[in-house]
Amino acid sequence: MLKIYSAQTLPDAHLVRGLLAQAGIDARVFNENAQSVMGEIPFHHALPEVWIMNESDATQALELIHQIEKPAARSSPAFCPHCREENPANFHTCWNCGREF
Repeated sequence: MLKIYSAQTLPDAHLVRGLLAQAGIDARVFNENAQSVMGEIPFHHALPEVWIMNESDATQALELIHQIEKPAARSSPAFCPHCREENPANFHTCWNCGREF
């Protein structure tokens, strides 16, 4: 087992765990209930953590996490090349036709 990510919130930890699971990486969230004791222990010990079960998955897991942490490359709306519908800048799949662009 290897700790791969410390999240600021529990939903963030589950988002990362879900992303890893989609890539076939077995991961677990720890400290799900530790925020209730924050103040009694140092805060960094109470943050939700994502641990991977197989250390050989570390490189792939870190690459996936890095992809969701970096800001979106575009800031202006994108137009789908298939149906020409306008999509928000952070979309990679057209909301109208469902095709990737």
